[in-house]
Amino acid sequence: MELRHLRYFIAVAEELNFSKAALKLYTAQPSLSQQIKDLEEDVGVRLLNRTKRKVELTEEGAVFLEQARLTLAQAEKAVAMARQVSQAKQQLLRIGFVPVAEIKVFPYVLPNLRVQNPELKIELLSLNNLEQMRAIKKGELDISFTRHNFQDNEIESKFVFREPLFFVLPKEHPLAKYEKIPVKALNGIDFVIPAEEQSGTLHNIILDFAKAQGIEFNIVQKVDNILFSINSIGLGLGCTILPAYIAPLTMGNTVIRPLDVELPYFDLYVSYRKNFTSVAVQKFIEQLDKVFCVDMNRNDTYNI
Repeated sequence: MELRHLRYFIAVAEELNFSKAALKLYTAQPSLSQQIKDLEEDVGVRLLNRTKRKVELTEEGAVFLEQARLTLAQAEKAVAMARQVSQAKQQLLRIGFVPVAEIKVFPYVLPNLRVQNPELKIELLSLNNLEQMRAIKKGELDISFTRHNFQDNEIESKFVFREPLFFVLPKEHPLAKYEKIPVKALNGIDFVIPAEEQSGTLHNIILDFAKAQGIEFNIVQKVDNILFSINSIGLGLGCTILPAYIAPLTMGNTVIRPLDVELPYFDLYVSYRKNFTSVAVQKFIEQLDKVFCVDMNRNDTYNI
């Protein structure tokens, strides 16, 4: 038994005429008669009494009609609710991000996106790389901004921009006297490093840089966030290497100095599921492309 059988039966029961019911259903009368016959065989009782002169409901048919209407109504309600949920999902955008996106991406993308799509609801979630990777694979995020290229069979990652790293130190630190600090002078200095658990990419970039330069930092503090890094430097705990976007956040008791070698760069990626069907994701990526011309083959630094 299928829902179409119920629709056919209800039409015949309401018209009490196979010809009129067939016209109403845009089907041929012989086909309709066969569908009703199949339905009665499935139910196991006669639902309609037919003669050449009239069609009438049996007692069983009257009961079946009432329940058939309820069943169809419930099925239509289920379809409507499913579509409402789908529509709501299309209008909800859940974005995970690392701090740089809050400063260097969202102000240039979200205002226009909101103006062009006033019905769109946006949820912003500050999460580290690992948390975002887990969430986007589970479908708990629609878009993520991280320092890691998640490219795999499920996730599409695109390069957004490349950001320079800065060497930050206390204003009264002995190395602050240099206009350009010799990299070898960093060997053995007290150093504040981002915790690997929270910022594994930056943590490893710094250690790889030190190894490549043949120096070793005296790591005195591992920090969970950028502001704690800046505050630690301001308190004189040591020096650090941080992404360029923090420059406006540095306090009066810290300074930024170049080294006599170039520091590494730090990339930002946007990621989303390859099989996404959300119109909201598509609109966001389109807006992002307009601002940053997202291209995995680009190596230029951001200039916003």
